Amino acid sequence: MEHIVYLALGSNLGNRLANLKNAVSNLTPQMNVKKKSLVYETPPWGFKEQPAFLNQVVMAETYLEPEALLGHLKRLEAALGREPSFQNGPRLIDIDILFFDDVILESPQLVIPHPRLQQRAFVLVPLHDIAPGLVHPGLGKPVSELLLDVDRLNIVEYKGK
Repeated sequence: MEHIVYLALGSNLGNRLANLKNAVSNLTPQMNVKKKSLVYETPPWGFKEQPAFLNQVVMAETYLEPEALLGHLKRLEAALGREPSFQNGPRLIDIDILFFDDVILESPQLVIPHPRLQQRAFVLVPLHDIAPGLVHPGLGKPVSELLLDVDRLNIVEYKGK
């Protein structure tokens, strides 16, 4: 069975744009990317003493179940050069599952929808590009409404090459 998933991608080390592009191109064959947001440059969140991030959101189809998808994404991050760090620290690539169909899941390894996505403009702005009407299954609000409650002042479209 095919599932619709939304993934948030971020990078603030090395060639940030290339890191995002490599991550998206390496999602296959387990995933078929259907939509990609614009790329945004965003200030660090949580730990402030680090370089700015590039962020993007993609919508994809996958046959993987949630835990298998998480395993695939963690292996992909490692293959692309991600090294262990501290929470909200700098990273070459980060791939988070935002939504998986309309599933609500809480396990020791995985929480879906992503538990803090409604607080993060760097997720909501690119998610709004591709799915403004997508309803958060836990909060019952569309992305367009969630976006009204975050400060998006420093989220800017990335024009670099």
